Amino acid sequence: MARLTPENVTRARETIALYPQTRSALIPLLHLAQEQDGWLTPDGIGHVAELLDLTPAEVYGTASFYDMFFTEPVGKHLVSICTNIACLLNGGYELLEHAEQSLGVKAGATTPDGEFTLEEVECIALCGNAPCLAVNWRFFGDVTPTRFDELAAGLRAGQLAEEVPPHGTLNRVWRTVGLVAGVPAEGRVAVQDAPAVAEAEPPADTVKDQRGQREPADEQATEDAAAEADAVEGSDEGAAE
Repeated sequence: MARLTPENVTRARETIALYPQTRSALIPLLHLAQEQDGWLTPDGIGHVAELLDLTPAEVYGTASFYDMFFTEPVGKHLVSICTNIACLLNGGYELLEHAEQSLGVKAGATTPDGEFTLEEVECIALCGNAPCLAVNWRFFGDVTPTRFDELAAGLRAGQLAEEVPPHGTLNRVWRTVGLVAGVPAEGRVAVQDAPAVAEAEPPADTVKDQRGQREPADEQATEDAAAEADAVEGSDEGAAE
């Protein structure tokens, strides 16, 4: 139940620096903590709270709301089998029953060796390849009972490590640059090599057209428009008299 490692603290602060309000970085930091330990440990939740100046209860309230966050240990491979309408019609429930028998656990449980956690889920957006499942949020379609057994054996043997990283890893490429939200406050660090971007003032000789695009100003056209406006104003005053 470790706190964030020094490397992940640096990543956390780089992430915080991207947001105008520190608490806006809560969900990204929860993903970071879950990537480190595979689930959100009490110490991890407490450390995230410290970094964002929140209470652990506030952090836990958000973590417990979203299905992608786990506040209890899960297996190395989270197997999520869809039983929504497309998968249901193509054998989703039969696939789930086979998975339960093959792994020896019911949906919602983890195998004794800690290798697999099995869960039943709603649509995972691979309806064209129903029945489908996800392993650590990597998707597999057209899964038959035979293919499920082959997939489970490959995962257990480590043959799919390149395709399926450990649970909690959403992206294996960490962003190292970005637009920092204002001047970094105390406790933040600026994103390394982040370009300083400021909105430049438009040149003095440009005006906006009706589409909001800037075009070179035509001095004669500007003078003509001003004269026309004066003429209209004069005619309005005459009519009023």
